[in-house]
Amino acid sequence: MAANILIASLASISAALFAWLFFLQLQEKMGYYRDIVTEMTTNKFSELFMFVDISRYFYYYIAAVFCLPILVILLSGKISLGLLTFFAILLSPYLILKRLIQKRLKQFERQLPDALMMIAGSIKSGSSLPIALDSLIQESSPPLSQEFSIFVRERKLGMDRDTAFANMEQRLPLEDLSLALSAVRISSEVGGNLGETLESLAETLRKKLVMEGKVESLTSQGKLQGLVMSFLPMFLMLALLKLEPEAMGKMFTTKIGWIVVATIICMQLLGFLAIRKITTIDV
Repeated sequence: MAANILIASLASISAALFAWLFFLQLQEKMGYYRDIVTEMTTNKFSELFMFVDISRYFYYYIAAVFCLPILVILLSGKISLGLLTFFAILLSPYLILKRLIQKRLKQFERQLPDALMMIAGSIKSGSSLPIALDSLIQESSPPLSQEFSIFVRERKLGMDRDTAFANMEQRLPLEDLSLALSAVRISSEVGGNLGETLESLAETLRKKLVMEGKVESLTSQGKLQGLVMSFLPMFLMLALLKLEPEAMGKMFTTKIGWIVVATIICMQLLGFLAIRKITTIDV
């Protein structure tokens, strides 16, 4: 009897010690992961001129990642729905941040032709490029004013022009911006009328945006059809499972049924990717 009590006590102490060490290791790893995620996300948000203290929300995010799927499983009784919730919450910050960056780049791209026309007008009226950029920053709206403000600030701090241009291209990986900066570089190196060059480039970029808008409007119907045709079989499968559970249940309870489901998903995915490839036209 005493031996059993001793063994149980030692086992309890060992389990408690193991749990304590595991907790310390987990806390250390979580702190390391938090620092990495906070630094990367804060840098991305700062590029968007959104200054958010990510560390305040990190543990709420981790709690949501693990607690909400368990809650969904308990309420619905379906593990698949819980896994779907887990991956949706896990990827949501990345998808939201990516969407914000794309939206900002698109807005800058739409503002660029008017900005080039404004700079060209200032240069034609006798102003220098720095003065033209200062006027542009004061009269334009974000994100264009913010990015050119960073460029002007870097130049005033003593950074050379090519490095400041490279930093801007790194923050804004846009082909239109690269063309505009290349026009400024070439004009300063070989000479020429920079105002007329920027004005001609602005007119070209404006026509390009108009063409892209037309292409997007013409291909939007095809993209919508691709989404509908991709999800329609899944919707019909769920509807038939609800209406005829005995007949459709074999698809999810037999080996052949799972093979058919996997084949359907693969074929639908390939069809969706093919339609997206066809309807994605680069102007």
